[in-house]
Amino acid sequence: MKPKRGLDGFSLIEVLVAIGMVALALSAGMAVSMTLTRFAERQPELVLAQLCAQNDLARLRLRHQLPEVGDSVSACTQADRDFSVLLSVTATANPDFHQVRTQVQQVRATPYEVPQVLLSLATVMGRY
Repeated sequence: MKPKRGLDGFSLIEVLVAIGMVALALSAGMAVSMTLTRFAERQPELVLAQLCAQNDLARLRLRHQLPEVGDSVSACTQADRDFSVLLSVTATANPDFHQVRTQVQQVRATPYEVPQVLLSLATVMGRY
């Protein structure tokens, strides 16, 4: 007579470990897809904010003079979205150059929302 062997197959512990590993892999994949979705939703705002910043920097360059030191805020509308552009001009060690920083924020619908900086650019502008 042959000795009885245990039943062939997986134990409950092995099945639970396998299910846990699959769940972990699926949750990691879900997190990656959510990050990509958020980036895709934010991309049009970033492009429009970059247009606003580049427009203000081009306006300064077209004046053909050294920008004044200080801060200024201007409004910009692109594709029916309102943005606020903060220009900050600071002096450098060389008096013929000034550093210009731009920060673009989207104007929010309610005054209680904290404005978020969408884009920040910096450049140096010369006298000539």
